[in-house]
Amino acid sequence: MAKTYTIHPESPQVRTVEQIVGMLRDGAVMLYPTDTVYAIGCDLNSKSAVQRVRQIKQQSNDKPLTFLCPSLSNVATYARVSDTAYRIMRHLIPGPYTFLLPATKLVPRLVQNSKRKTTGIRVPDHAVSQTLLNALGNPIISTSAHLPQDDNGQFSSSAQTEASISQAELFDCLDKLVDIIVDDGSEPGYQVSTILDLTESEPAIARKGLGWEEAATWV
Repeated sequence: MAKTYTIHPESPQVRTVEQIVGMLRDGAVMLYPTDTVYAIGCDLNSKSAVQRVRQIKQQSNDKPLTFLCPSLSNVATYARVSDTAYRIMRHLIPGPYTFLLPATKLVPRLVQNSKRKTTGIRVPDHAVSQTLLNALGNPIISTSAHLPQDDNGQFSSSAQTEASISQAELFDCLDKLVDIIVDDGSEPGYQVSTILDLTESEPAIARKGLGWEEAATWV
């Protein structure tokens, strides 16, 4: 059963953040709010926790996992950012965008696209996510916690849909799968991030999500 932490959405309590971060450093997996959807995540550098995230989402090891960084300068630690990519990113960060970039050696192979050696990175415009990132000092895995209904009316973590469920339903579904639930009072969204592929000389929008119209003006 997960431990639920109620946290202020704009001014997260220091003591609560310290407790969450302590558990993340010990390999905990959490359900937490972002500026797009609720996400399942953990410390990027906890191999066992990353494996658990994959199990919860029923993902194979060859599928890359996105992670959050607190700033553009921090992104450059984990990815090679070209001049073109930098110009685009500085206009869109922070925000609901995932940037596909060539990974540096600091990105664990377990979260990379193994064939392309690329990684997906986000810088969220969200007080709770940013506070956790800065307190932890490491990137945080971020994979959407969409739990739509299957054909039998049961919620399933293996499918994806645009239909949103309530916060109570989401928390109940994941209560026995994660160690931490971070509750900032928000309801789960269903609009995912816009993905921008910045791995080639010509940038491209790989998926239209929140804010894609603005992203299109820079790509």
